[in-house]
Amino acid sequence: MAMARVSSGLAYPERFYAAASYAGFDGSSDSSTKGVSSKFSNDAALLLYALYQQATVGPCKIPKPRSWSPVEQSKWTSWNGLGNMASTEAMRLFVKILEEEDPGWYSRASNFVSEPAVQGEKNNETIAETVTENGNVLPEIKTIPAENGILSEPQDKDVVSEGSGAVGVYDQWVSPPISGPRPKSRYEHGAAVIDDKMYIFGGNHNGRYLSDLQALDLRSWTWSKVEVKTSGEASQAPVAPFAGHSLIPWGGNKLISIGGHTKDPSETMQVKVFDLQTHTWSNLKTYGKPPLSRGGHSVIPTGTSLVIFGGQDANRSLLNDLHILDLETMTWDEMDTLGVAPSPRSDHAAAVHAERYLLIFGGGSHATCFNDLHVLDLQTMEWSTPTQQGEIPSPRAGHAGVTVGENWFITGGGNNKSGVSETVVLNMSTLGWSTVTTVQGRVPLASEGLSLVLCSYNGEDILVSFGGYNGRYSNEVNVLKPSHRSTLQSMETPVPDSVSAMQNATNATRDLESDIATVQEGKIREIVVDNIESEPMVNKVEETSERLLAALKAEKEDLESSLSKEKLQTLQLKQDLTDAEARNTDLYKELQSVRGQLASEQSRCFKLEVDVAELRQKLQTLESLKKELELLQRQKAASEQALNERRRQSSGGVWGWIAGTPPNQQDDA
Repeated sequence: MAMARVSSGLAYPERFYAAASYAGFDGSSDSSTKGVSSKFSNDAALLLYALYQQATVGPCKIPKPRSWSPVEQSKWTSWNGLGNMASTEAMRLFVKILEEEDPGWYSRASNFVSEPAVQGEKNNETIAETVTENGNVLPEIKTIPAENGILSEPQDKDVVSEGSGAVGVYDQWVSPPISGPRPKSRYEHGAAVIDDKMYIFGGNHNGRYLSDLQALDLRSWTWSKVEVKTSGEASQAPVAPFAGHSLIPWGGNKLISIGGHTKDPSETMQVKVFDLQTHTWSNLKTYGKPPLSRGGHSVIPTGTSLVIFGGQDANRSLLNDLHILDLETMTWDEMDTLGVAPSPRSDHAAAVHAERYLLIFGGGSHATCFNDLHVLDLQTMEWSTPTQQGEIPSPRAGHAGVTVGENWFITGGGNNKSGVSETVVLNMSTLGWSTVTTVQGRVPLASEGLSLVLCSYNGEDILVSFGGYNGRYSNEVNVLKPSHRSTLQSMETPVPDSVSAMQNATNATRDLESDIATVQEGKIREIVVDNIESEPMVNKVEETSERLLAALKAEKEDLESSLSKEKLQTLQLKQDLTDAEARNTDLYKELQSVRGQLASEQSRCFKLEVDVAELRQKLQTLESLKKELELLQRQKAASEQALNERRRQSSGGVWGWIAGTPPNQQDDA
């Protein structure tokens, strides 16, 4: 079956079939090896083949090929390795891998594309849109009002321009007048505020990761690109493109980028620092066991530490582990927790309340979005699932959140079908939800992967959102100024018993005031009911207040003493660490010296071995000469003996001849 339709807005399984057709799978028996292998590497082609078979046929049921054919063996092994993976998951993985290998496949496939049909019904037009689920493009069908049969661009009644100036409308998203060169549209980027500037780093645009750093002046609403300097040092090399990371302000003049998806991921999570004074990136040196590399996680500052939860690793495995990075000692700690932890997820939102409670809301798995709320007590390290009050928000992933006092504002996100249009607020003391405002139409605020930061404008808190993706990539800026009304609405909800402890975790001054007020109110009621004289009761109230104040002061002194001890211990550990590093440096130098001496001794030993070999050869030569000398000496002795014999014989014959003895007689004698 030929498959020739493709569009970024196609729904599954049509999007999968379109991607398969583009990759070279046209349904024939040999399409999986001819057209595909010519476009992709062998590994990618085998994986695409296996996913295509898993999606269209199901799990591998055929026996392993008996004949030895490397191609057939590899194809069977790749398909069989997928096990019982669901068909829908295989389709999504197929499209994801295709987009990673060929990010612009759907634009290059436009020559044989037929766009999805547009159907008209009364005064509405049904159009195909897309949202994203954990980085994957998914379809969305929306109905947008049209007048006289003409499709109009969706408008948001809550998003209005106010001209040159001010953000004067409460609890409504407005578009400030932006100037300067706008950054490239993106989502899954990092955002942070330092000194009235919002910094945007990295992100995802059309399947490609970005590495630029942009700054928005929140006083003049002017964009500018931050020029990044490089040096010859490896630690200050240009930073790789990232998406799904977190950007955290640090020390007033630095930005910390933690984790994220990249083309060539490392095994462990990388921490990079940008210095706003030197305009250079560097790798932050950390100690301990760092977490696995991941993206879509949450990073929340609390005190002098960063709390990291969840995310998705480079192999698409979802995580729910918890790690803490101490920014004073730069040490990683993997935390063991009690209770029932949130299920593995990514693209969730996180916040910290009263410097003690970590809140996790929403997020998604590969096929499901959540709207559950989990609370972790950072002192006892125990998870709980408290009862939420009010109208609980719908499931979502890819949303963004920011805290203003006790209120946690959350906007954006998607649910696999459409973008989330409402901005909600959670009072973290009462866990009561309320809706701040709702946008309409396909606007950036109803999208995934947008960023949300808190800053000050004309002495008031404002929320600033940027970017996102809901079928279109955005680079728009929107601003919301929360009113006291929206804050008070969420505080009117009764306090649930399951989070009563959270209300006791506020600062000592507020606890004292509330305790005194409670005591006074109770005593006054007793006076009215029992008709007791007021003066003794007032004295009793004062005495109770004094006791409470004394107890709180004592507790405060104990906490300050404990904090001082911890600081001293931290300083001592830092000093010990410095000393250890110095000793390590000295030992390393000594090791290098010993290595040099060892190399010299090895060279000398080699020379001695050569000399010994030469001497052995000479010795063998001497032994041979000695044997020859002995042989010559024996030959000489034999020669001398023979000579002497001949001389003796010669001497007897002469004397006999002189004496007249005949030779025969001489012989007889």
